[in-house]
Amino acid sequence: MVTSVPTKPLLATVLGERQARPPIWIMRQAGRYLPEYRETRTLSKNFLDLCYSPDLATEVSLQPLRRFDLDAAILFSDILVIPDALGQNVRFETGEGPILDPVSVASIPSLGKEKDPLVHLAPVLETVRRLRAALPPEKTLIGFCGSPWTVATYMIGGRGSPDQAAARLFALRHPEAFTALLDVLVQTSIDYLVAQLEAGADLVQLFESWALNMDDVAFRSHVIEPNKRIVAGVRARVPNAPIIGFPRGAAGNIATYVAETSVNAVGIDYATPLDFVRNNLAPTIPVQGNLDPLRLVAGGQQLDERIDQIVTAFSDRPHIFNLGHGIVPETPIEHVARLVDRVKNG
Repeated sequence: MVTSVPTKPLLATVLGERQARPPIWIMRQAGRYLPEYRETRTLSKNFLDLCYSPDLATEVSLQPLRRFDLDAAILFSDILVIPDALGQNVRFETGEGPILDPVSVASIPSLGKEKDPLVHLAPVLETVRRLRAALPPEKTLIGFCGSPWTVATYMIGGRGSPDQAAARLFALRHPEAFTALLDVLVQTSIDYLVAQLEAGADLVQLFESWALNMDDVAFRSHVIEPNKRIVAGVRARVPNAPIIGFPRGAAGNIATYVAETSVNAVGIDYATPLDFVRNNLAPTIPVQGNLDPLRLVAGGQQLDERIDQIVTAFSDRPHIFNLGHGIVPETPIEHVARLVDRVKNG
């Protein structure tokens, strides 16, 4: 049954209420495709400085909502603030992305020992408080963190990779050290997400951006179990906390991921067929996604047709329209405006 429009339609959708038209937000909606973001970015020394500046991070988080009728703001930050808060050297090099000094078996026990990670992350939590105060009441505020496996791949490999081989081999060769690393990341993530919810986030998303390139045994131990522990740990302190899981690349594991982690809603990547979702996830499970970001770059009739296909495919369930991964810098602004208008108005 379609419900009347609630105060926060996106939050209500995550909680299981189907809307007449799906609410929409866009992963990486605050970013380089916006000229105002590029201008604000020049005011910070580096990317991490931007993440840790409540003034600038609040401004960047709100910029896309000034242009588009989006239903949510997402905290502007990065998944790698957690290893940074744990004491690992993290830096962002122009044209290269994040670079970290890789952890080792010997260094893992010292993570987070010198300083309380939440003290380090206090500026991020201040951004959440400012966003809560600035947002209109109908807009949902989304907090987030990277899931342990995804964050661990960067911590072990020192940078992103196409196959996460360094982390996969580390887990096989040093299982006790790898388990210890996941334990640190699980607990830190719980503390961080609880703090975001207490600061004013309506819901949080777990970004498992590298939930692929592993067999089903590794998927269970590296992805399902840590995310399950985070969901349970957050809800032990914030009862019924709304949580979206985004296991990019989960493929045939997605139904098990949803059932065992107990996330409220699941993000669907753009490689997942619409019929697969319909056939494998009960219509009571809210889904988020799943437009290919390059369709948004190309625009035109194919964009309109694919938007309509996704909306129709998920019309029998609670659905949040989103991309199947983050928006890319070369995306034309007029295509984003077209997307939002078509999703909301048909």
